[in-house]
Amino acid sequence: MVMAASDCFNQLFFGGALMHAVIGIDVSKATSQVAVAVDGKVVQNFKITHDVFGFNQLNSVIMQFNTFPDIVFEATGVYSRRLKTFLEAHNYPYTYLNPLTAKKQLDQLRPNKNDLNDAKHLAETQFILKRAKSYVQNPIYIELQDMSRFYQQLNHDIVSAKNRLHRLLQLTFPEIETLFSTTDSQQYWEIVSLIPHATMAKHSRQTLSDTIQSSVSRQIGVARLTRLVDKLVALGSLSAPAVAVASYNVTEVRYYAQRLIALSQSKANVLATMVDQTKDLPEYDIYQSIPGFSDKTVVSLIAELGDLHRFATSNKLNAFVGIDLRFNDSGDYKSSGFITKRGNTIARKVLFKAISNIASTATYGHQNHINDWYQKKKQSSMSKGTKKIAIGAMSRLLRTMHYRTITIQRQSARIVHL
Repeated sequence: MVMAASDCFNQLFFGGALMHAVIGIDVSKATSQVAVAVDGKVVQNFKITHDVFGFNQLNSVIMQFNTFPDIVFEATGVYSRRLKTFLEAHNYPYTYLNPLTAKKQLDQLRPNKNDLNDAKHLAETQFILKRAKSYVQNPIYIELQDMSRFYQQLNHDIVSAKNRLHRLLQLTFPEIETLFSTTDSQQYWEIVSLIPHATMAKHSRQTLSDTIQSSVSRQIGVARLTRLVDKLVALGSLSAPAVAVASYNVTEVRYYAQRLIALSQSKANVLATMVDQTKDLPEYDIYQSIPGFSDKTVVSLIAELGDLHRFATSNKLNAFVGIDLRFNDSGDYKSSGFITKRGNTIARKVLFKAISNIASTATYGHQNHINDWYQKKKQSSMSKGTKKIAIGAMSRLLRTMHYRTITIQRQSARIVHL
């Protein structure tokens, strides 16, 4: 039951002294358990729903205090997004805990875990730990991250559809996979959709030419089209398909070929939208100036890393990505250290590829200190593998990105102030 406003004020003031209030929130799918503590003692607990009524209920409790109480809750993916949005819309400062951090802070020798106890423990431990307020990013970074995750999902769907198309083509027309040097182009998928079975490649050359030219999205030159049709006819005459042209497998081939076309177009549209959204952000030009960084790399890193002002040091940025080192020493044994891999997996993959691109562009005259360090370590390393060296280069790259982003923006702000 929610405590009345007068009762809350009685808890806040004793002899005219303002007391410290904390609100701990344990977030679930559709509801949250709330515990209100004053000077280390829980004085109120209740449950809210994640809708207008529930958030108004929470707002009425927060409004009872003369100063904003500390609001602490754990990140629970999409389920905590609505609570964050509510708090940010009202300009309420909050502490947003990483789930692993929260687990370590709340673990007890004899735990009695439930939603109510979790909310109480979040509130009570705040008096001891004095957790810092979370940095509130510009909403554009959250939007970009959502787009980045959709882009990654499209990538996953494309790989899945390609594998299924490959399996089906082994039954209908496996030789068509050699028609182009790659099976990743839209033009290849368009032709597969038109000629999903080897029997269909045995039409007259003129019929095939007219069908292809009228159906593909990009016009094909006469000479190239002639070579393409000749090769298609030759492949069709050699093929011995496992199923008849009337098989339902042919329908499936068309479906996956057309799905790959749609997925690749959606992927290109998402990337174009991300580039358009990031061009006005200060990080865009800074990241673009790094040799080997394409538009795709730049927008992916902005989306996944977010606002670098959240990180006081580059070491904290390393931890966010998951390349901070952990050591497991015991007695005389001294480990060389290994990365935790507890951070942002997507950012880690993008950065790993970025190091390879930086090394490649350096061979064309785009020298930089990151590649110089990378090449020096490769030459002096006794090991054949370069993964650990690449991780070290990633750390230096992140340090450079962090320094340049923070420093350049501070200089710009100083110039505007002057």
